[in-house]
Amino acid sequence: MKSLSIKSATLAGIAASVVFGFAGLALTPTPANAIVYCTYVGYPGGCVARAGVVLRPRPVARAAVRHNAGGNMNGGVNRVGARR
Repeated sequence: MKSLSIKSATLAGIAASVVFGFAGLALTPTPANAIVYCTYVGYPGGCVARAGVVLRPRPVARAAVRHNAGGNMNGGVNRVGARR
């Protein structure tokens, strides 16, 4: 009786190893070999320029600061009464 359970455990272990081995082969990542086209000069890095497309330098990012937008003169604090 004891030898039967050892044999079945051994066969189950071998079967599990085979299944995990095939899963490892099937789920191995491969390189995508994708082409990334440039949107601006040299951006993104390692990009390829399309034929006939004029590339321009990237626009410079500017902070969006608006002074007194909407008339909020009191800094967002709602007070009752006269203000000094």
